[in-house]
Amino acid sequence: MNFQIKTFQELNTTELYKILQLRSEVFVVEQDCVYQDVDFKDQKALHVIGTKNDKIVAYTRIFKPGDYFTNSSIGRVVVAASERKYGYGHNLMKASIEAIKTHFNVDKITISAQKYLKKFYETHQFIQVGEEYLEDGIPHIRMDRN
Repeated sequence: MNFQIKTFQELNTTELYKILQLRSEVFVVEQDCVYQDVDFKDQKALHVIGTKNDKIVAYTRIFKPGDYFTNSSIGRVVVAASERKYGYGHNLMKASIEAIKTHFNVDKITISAQKYLKKFYETHQFIQVGEEYLEDGIPHIRMDRN
């Protein structure tokens, strides 16, 4: 898997379309969750794009401190269902954490994690902060990494 980091302005329309398609495929269709994915935060984010055989199969968007949370943050963590068996989620998180260090020069990261993925994020040194809450009808927890 190859990773690229791009600003919103650097994305071409085909890349943006494929990213939005992947996010919709997983977050709306697979998770059966009706929510507004296009939230005007993509313009502030850096986009971490994982490709395999020229196909986008993994993606996150990252934010500098203050753009989403007080700390830097990672969101819209997604891997295509057909590619999850290869452990690409771990590669994606490592690439996203490294991108935050490289582009924003910080170590503290906050995420709003789906609760069922708590152990996955703990393997990347995130710890739960506070109580569970509902976000778009799905149980979430805040997790921080220092």
